Amino acid sequence: MVSTDTQTAPTRKVRPRGERSPLASAALHLTLLVATLAAVFPPLWLVVTSFKPKTDAFDTSLVKNFTLGNYGHVISDTQFLAWFGNSLVVVGVTTVIGVFISATTGYAVSRFRFPGLRPLMWLLLITQMFPVAVLIVPLYNLLASLGMLNQPVGLIITYLTVAVPFCAWMMKGYFDGIPAEIDEAGRVDGLSPFGTFWRLIMPLAKPGLAVTAFYTFITGWGEVAYASAFMTGEENLTLAGGLQTFVNQYTADWGSLTAAAVLIAAPAAVVFGLVQRHLVSGLTAGATKS
Repeated sequence: MVSTDTQTAPTRKVRPRGERSPLASAALHLTLLVATLAAVFPPLWLVVTSFKPKTDAFDTSLVKNFTLGNYGHVISDTQFLAWFGNSLVVVGVTTVIGVFISATTGYAVSRFRFPGLRPLMWLLLITQMFPVAVLIVPLYNLLASLGMLNQPVGLIITYLTVAVPFCAWMMKGYFDGIPAEIDEAGRVDGLSPFGTFWRLIMPLAKPGLAVTAFYTFITGWGEVAYASAFMTGEENLTLAGGLQTFVNQYTADWGSLTAAAVLIAAPAAVVFGLVQRHLVSGLTAGATKS
């Protein structure tokens, strides 16, 4: 009798679907850590530099001689408060009008079918394809012919042309996710189309409105090219344009520049904190349902 020895091959452990190996998990966490440091370091170093004396601006160490002189100089000895007021007016009006136009436009293209709907949607997309450098000259000539150069209303109209098309598309996607039966119930109760929109749909669209408001705010608050081209005179500049006064061809006041940058970023951070709980749902709705 001939006996045969059977050798059982070692069984390979099969990981459940979606489970990463320890090496892959370590590589992923290392990559995320490096990306986080790369994202956090520039604004952190900006804040650190703003508390340094001007002579230590390029010192790679942390703050050795803590000072608030840069902030005092920016607020007291420059037109920063005038820039802040100009930006507040321009951005505030742009945000209010932009949210209203984007919401009404998004609701109209979501709920109604009318001649020219498809060309209108294409027009909203095409306007996003032109870079700022291409639009500055025609917009400058247009505002000059209307007497709106060096006027806040000129910047407001310009920023609306940038923010409204994108926000209208996003709001259209969000309104698509709200059941049309709500509109029908409002009409049964005797509400007009605008009354249905204002009293029933708008309260349900808060996440989308928050994203629209935040995007419109950021569009005007941090924009530089249009503000520098259309506004002249230090007292008429916005915050983004005023930053350029700290750097010229011959000198650069890095201490004042970083201090002003921190003061400009603070309101944006506050606005983000107020709307951040709505941002994820609002952006997701606008991206997936349009």
